[in-house]
Amino acid sequence: MSYFRGVAIAALSVTLFSPLPTRAAEQVGEAVLIKTEVTGAGGPLRVDAPVHRNEKIKTSISGLGQFLFRDGTKLAVGWGSSVTIDKFVYDDTDSVKKLTIKAAKGTFRWISGNSKSSAYQILTPAGTIGVRGTAFDFFVGPDGTTAVVLLSGAARFCGAGGCQELKRRCDCVVAKPNGQITQTRRVDRTIFKTLGTQKALPFLSGTQALTGGLGITGTGCGLSMAAAAERSDNTNPPASRPAPSPPAPNNPPAPNRPDPPAPNRPDAPGNPNVPDPPSKPEPPSKPNRPDKPDKPSKPDKPDKHGKPHHHGKHHGKDHSYHGKDHDDDKGRHRHGKDRGRDNDNRNGNRSYGGWNKR
Repeated sequence: MSYFRGVAIAALSVTLFSPLPTRAAEQVGEAVLIKTEVTGAGGPLRVDAPVHRNEKIKTSISGLGQFLFRDGTKLAVGWGSSVTIDKFVYDDTDSVKKLTIKAAKGTFRWISGNSKSSAYQILTPAGTIGVRGTAFDFFVGPDGTTAVVLLSGAARFCGAGGCQELKRRCDCVVAKPNGQITQTRRVDRTIFKTLGTQKALPFLSGTQALTGGLGITGTGCGLSMAAAAERSDNTNPPASRPAPSPPAPNNPPAPNRPDPPAPNRPDAPGNPNVPDPPSKPEPPSKPNRPDKPDKPSKPDKPDKHGKPHHHGKHHGKDHSYHGKDHDDDKGRHRHGKDRGRDNDNRNGNRSYGGWNKR
């Protein structure tokens, strides 16, 4: 009897002090894309592997994981990231009452599902991202610095230094764990210098490619590396090897354009015509000298009746003087005749042979 009593006590003790069976972790979603290496609570994850509440997901320095939650929310986890599914309260419908994740470090893209915006909450070391039915990228640096870039809808970031609203596509805010927070502004490529790494926001820069509904097109916000390289090529063309110029086509030479006619300048007024000085009168022509009349023929000498009688020497001397006087008389007679002829010429008379003819 005592033996059976001891067996019963022993069996009861085993039943009372044995551990109760643990409740299995609740599945909240599944992996839809895994690249390189992504690990969960049970080790490396594969496509279609379940994701559970409170599970911590990590990616390698080149890893990428895309996850789909039960309400349709999508989460991409880029390289070198760490995130924990903190809270997940399912309400037995297609939505959740609460979905909270804790992003410790790395780069992420979030696209809200079918639940109310108030159901989502993302915790970072610098503050909390309030989701307003939206899509956005966010980055958490090793020092906890957090950057949020809005892609659609609206979001609100609140930290120790206050809150900032993101309402327009490509709005950006950067916050630090010490409470520093920037004003909301459009993101540009200076964000990489602010965050201290070119590997931040890889889904916007194009260094990591997403697929499915997570690969939103046309939302690079000017951070694309390809666009930056193209802008650099356009602004700084290579000077060492200029592109050869194409051969010029054999076009006919362009016709010479006629020079425009110069405006006609009015002629300068000429000097008034000065009358020529009167010409000097020509001197009267000299009258023609009358022709000299023919010399009158000498009268025939009278016949000699013998030799003249000489009266001696003295008589010959007188005779010579008489001849001389005779010659003088003869010259005077000729001069008188010339004067008479001149007078006759002036009176219209001509002399013929020493005779006046009227």
